[in-house]
Amino acid sequence: MKYLSFSVIVLLFFWGCGSTSERSEEDLEIIPLDYAKGFSIRKGEGFWVIEVLQPWTGAMESFRYLVVENGVEPPSLKVDALVQLPINKVIVTSTTHIPHLDLLEKTEALVGFPNLDLISSPEVWSLIEKGRIQDLGSAPSANIEMLIDLQPDWVMISTLGDDLKQIQLLEQAGIPAFINGEYVEQHPLGRAEWIKFTGVLFGKFQEAEEVFHSIENSYLSALESVENLNNPLRPTVLSGVLYEDSWFAPGSDSWGAQILNQAGGDYVFSDQAGTGSVPLSYEFVIDRAMDSEYWIGSADFENLEEMKEQEPRYQIFRAFQEGKVFTYSRKRGPRGGFEYFELGYVRPDLVLKDLVKILHPELLPDYELYFYKKLNEK
Repeated sequence: MKYLSFSVIVLLFFWGCGSTSERSEEDLEIIPLDYAKGFSIRKGEGFWVIEVLQPWTGAMESFRYLVVENGVEPPSLKVDALVQLPINKVIVTSTTHIPHLDLLEKTEALVGFPNLDLISSPEVWSLIEKGRIQDLGSAPSANIEMLIDLQPDWVMISTLGDDLKQIQLLEQAGIPAFINGEYVEQHPLGRAEWIKFTGVLFGKFQEAEEVFHSIENSYLSALESVENLNNPLRPTVLSGVLYEDSWFAPGSDSWGAQILNQAGGDYVFSDQAGTGSVPLSYEFVIDRAMDSEYWIGSADFENLEEMKEQEPRYQIFRAFQEGKVFTYSRKRGPRGGFEYFELGYVRPDLVLKDLVKILHPELLPDYELYFYKKLNEK
């Protein structure tokens, strides 16, 4: 466990002295989570303790944060960061954090982001065009001096690249930094449940719960539509693309593989273990997947001709020959950012419905694809 500096711990102790500080951690209410494994929430009288248990893949340490409601004295707890509500200005560093702000109606709190071109959210772009959001440069080497000058109430960072190195600099500047490890989650609803983490940081946990339950209900409804399918009705599905003579496809334990199978597909690499992309030989892919009925997740190609020009070997696959190739590039932001990589992880219900519509269109006759599009579709 990493902790705040000794001086901050002492400060928290004196803040917490008196009758209001006699609060044992054993008395905190545990807030149950339904799918997420990477963080926990506990609630006290006028404060919240959130702990990130899996900040990154293979992490051996956890991070604990204290969120104190307006007008409440902080308890004397050892934590990595403390924030006092209300929250007016924040900075997030991943496009996957952006929908949390939109869904919690806190978009206007955003004051900075690294590389605005990646953003798709219309609400955020409205603020960008008004000059209210500062471009912090290309992540992970965002302009730390500019970030500090903005004096946000807190910063949410991912655990990729050099972001972790910035925590110490932010701590020295008195700016709380919170690690969001959502990408470690493999259950589609587990990753979406991280909106509750953000909800606590804004003092909007109840609203976050309501948003999540709406997403969960939509997801489970889509699952019900395919639950009675027999194996012969599950079409075979290929995913991934070639890169430098290796085929990278979702591993069997990954978010992508799980949602393909849950959508009523028979994912041809379901026996290839891994929580991320796994490299496969072209010969293995040909042997296993040449006759797959669908190819879903073929990078961001705009059409079949572009695919063929980049890699002629793609033409050998049945799904390519029959024009059953789908990519996630239907919706882009004003400067080309893919909405799938921004909204998709907090709205897995839309991803699942897209996949059900592709593989079993008769089950969702009135639904229109949101993220995915069929290449060369007229």
